[in-house]
Amino acid sequence: MRQPAVRLVRLSRIPYTELLALQERWLRRLQAEPSTEALSGTEAGALLLCEPAGPVYTSGLRGGLTPEETARLRALGAEVRTTGRGGLATFHGPGQLLCHPVLDLRRLGLRLRTHVAALEACAVRLCECQGLSGARARPPPYTGVWLGERKVCAIGIRCGRHITSHGLALNCSTDLLWFDHIVPCGLVGTGVTSLSEELQRHVTVDEVIPPFLEAFKETYKCTLISEDSSN
Repeated sequence: MRQPAVRLVRLSRIPYTELLALQERWLRRLQAEPSTEALSGTEAGALLLCEPAGPVYTSGLRGGLTPEETARLRALGAEVRTTGRGGLATFHGPGQLLCHPVLDLRRLGLRLRTHVAALEACAVRLCECQGLSGARARPPPYTGVWLGERKVCAIGIRCGRHITSHGLALNCSTDLLWFDHIVPCGLVGTGVTSLSEELQRHVTVDEVIPPFLEAFKETYKCTLISEDSSN
């Protein structure tokens, strides 16, 4: 049986607003397709990968930032944006892998919860490839991937009419001091970490993308089509 295809869009280091704009274009494209085509088509959507060019705090559907907190964070030199994803406040910035799968879950035979679990599995697999065998996901209502009591990967999803957007943020060499200014994901008493912190060496976003893509293909049982080739 032919595997569904997902278009791979690698964006390198870009402003967060550019990622959101591209995500919105892919959303409109998938939403415009008839449902019969969505069920029978071989292309399931796009996998958008990037590294944020600057510091950005985002809040989700559950809020997470008061007007006073927003003003304080902007005074630090960070952008602050409200998004349509699930969850509360978190941070995005240089040294972080952002992965936004814009997917029609019907083409992949997935439900929303299995999609979240699949993203977590990709991040766990990536950590294991880096030699961090203790990486694990926690049972609902928690999301993301943890190393001990510290979160290395945050996940926040939006889904409407079976089509997903937003996704995961994995700390590679992120400056973790930015997280000190918020309660990440609303989780009091837990910390954040990065691959660089855990491995005690500098881990770049470019280094982790190849093993992440392998994990994505295996977990989602799909093929990836780059913008300029069909591998």
